[in-house]
Amino acid sequence: MNQKAIADFRKRFKLDTDLLKIMDIYNVYIRQENNEIYHEVSQPFALLDREQQELFLANFKKVLGGKLDVKLFEVKFRRQAEEESDHTQQLLYDGLQSSDVEEWKAEMQRVAHKMVQDTQYEKDIVITFIRGNYYRPTKRHSEEAEVADRDEVYKNPFILCSLNQTDLPKQSLVFDFNEKKFKSRITLDPVINLTSPIGGFLFPCFTDNAADVNHVLYAAGKANKPNFHFIEKVLDGEEIMTAEEDKVVFEEIVKSVVGDEMNTRTIASVYDEIQRMMEVDDEEEEDESVPTLDTKEVTRVLKASGVEDVDTEKVERAFRKVIDDDTYEMKASHIVPSYTSKSIKIQTKVANIAISPQDLRFVRQVEVNGKTCLLIEVEEDTVIEGFTLLSEELLD
Repeated sequence: MNQKAIADFRKRFKLDTDLLKIMDIYNVYIRQENNEIYHEVSQPFALLDREQQELFLANFKKVLGGKLDVKLFEVKFRRQAEEESDHTQQLLYDGLQSSDVEEWKAEMQRVAHKMVQDTQYEKDIVITFIRGNYYRPTKRHSEEAEVADRDEVYKNPFILCSLNQTDLPKQSLVFDFNEKKFKSRITLDPVINLTSPIGGFLFPCFTDNAADVNHVLYAAGKANKPNFHFIEKVLDGEEIMTAEEDKVVFEEIVKSVVGDEMNTRTIASVYDEIQRMMEVDDEEEEDESVPTLDTKEVTRVLKASGVEDVDTEKVERAFRKVIDDDTYEMKASHIVPSYTSKSIKIQTKVANIAISPQDLRFVRQVEVNGKTCLLIEVEEDTVIEGFTLLSEELLD
């Protein structure tokens, strides 16, 4: 499931749309003291009042917010053992296929029980499950096509789960208009924090407008901080790598091949080569594959960037040393800083500088009169506090 597909699905969570229909909602309240289900309620989503519907829809959009492999992770279900009767993939699939609301609720309750096993939450939590249908118009072949945009659609049944903490209300001072006096108000009802979900998931994933029941889209509460226990024990998923971890792996592999030192021109060339891979992939709209870097691609990128004495065998040894797997592939998007912003941060004792990857080649570290200096090539006069700087000749 790519970022474009997630964005299209996410934007459908709004009232009065015919492209996403939520049929049922099931809420489970878990007490922090004993991690048991304190209360549960299931009902048709349409029976909620409009204000509640809006609150939940905003919550579901929050769950699906963020970038892939940073806050959202496509997790592959591990293979189900014969003795497993509560494998999450099977529970979700059975719940998705069931036409009976009570059967669907029973399957979701079993998933909820797995969420509280061997886990101690800091606060009471509310687990919300919804099921519905996501409709996506088929592509029209020509402007003259008689079939309207929504006469033919892909229908994708789905289940979405959201985990939310509860907060105790704060004591407040209010003014009573009837008695015309100030009063302190103490409300004991916990507030469900729907604006900051601590996790969730979408089942199944969608690839090329088809359901992929072998994967689930897991949503972490914070960027680059997935709950590995949740992925392994609740979702029964395989191990994942975050974008941040992938970038560290790439950096360590390159260091193992060329050493710890590299000039800015070479670093910029490496980023440019990988960026070109991504741009070529973006031009192929029908291809949902993600460009990756294996041993052969890393070798090619380093050679094209001007690094000498590099061969595939050397790179394979670096892969085995760093990650113990010479077949591992890193997503190109994880490696390259954003080319649309000043995403590279240079921190020094004197100043912190932010530049874009393509401008990295204009920065150099040089020795002047025995002192290490950062040299930045500029094409125009530099203005500081309204003053244009005078150019100075540096003497060796």
